[in-house]
Amino acid sequence: MSAYKRIVVLTGAGLSAESGLSTFRDKGGIWAKHRIEDVATPEAFARDPDKVLEFYNTRRKSAAGVKSNAAHEALARLEKEHPGEVLTVTQNIDPLHEMAGTRRLIHMHGEILKKLCAHCGAKEAWENDLSTELVCHSCKKAGGMRPDVVWFGEMPYQMEEIARALGACDLFISIGTSGTVYPAAGFVMDARGIGAHTVELNLEPSEGATLFAQAIHGKATEIVPAFVDELL
Repeated sequence: MSAYKRIVVLTGAGLSAESGLSTFRDKGGIWAKHRIEDVATPEAFARDPDKVLEFYNTRRKSAAGVKSNAAHEALARLEKEHPGEVLTVTQNIDPLHEMAGTRRLIHMHGEILKKLCAHCGAKEAWENDLSTELVCHSCKKAGGMRPDVVWFGEMPYQMEEIARALGACDLFISIGTSGTVYPAAGFVMDARGIGAHTVELNLEPSEGATLFAQAIHGKATEIVPAFVDELL
């Protein structure tokens, strides 16, 4: 049985790649095909909301029918069977963690299957296309409905809760991340700072691979279940 009492797991696009969802920063990833400034900033939405909404409508459609994989399922099992605390913090905006059964979960970059009103901040589940004609149920204004996704220049969600968990963990696991996007890329230093054991599980070494005490590289659907088996 694992000696660790409080585990924080950070997941990125590499975890969902084997389910068929595109990564962002790999060669041929989403940001190789689209300029961040055109589709993923508040300024882009103010300038050309139709273009931004079209980008996310396409991504929402690509997420339809996608299923969680063995790596997601292993993390849900870790949460269920580990006698201590397990918090999963994901940079992913897809619903695959929930699909696999993870319950203690923070979507720090938001969720593609929710909409957010730029006028009043109201949120609700939403699986259809977004358009500038949509009217907010709360403030009754049109033109402000956007995906509930954290854009570049915006603050990720629940950072205080994440900081508390990192400040108390004794094991930090980073899975499928590029190690280039802050603040998530700095979580390993937070965990190291309080003496937690740090592990990277990634297809290949991330930008911050040398910051981890332990690194295992390979396909997420192989190395994550094996690592969870070892922990449990």
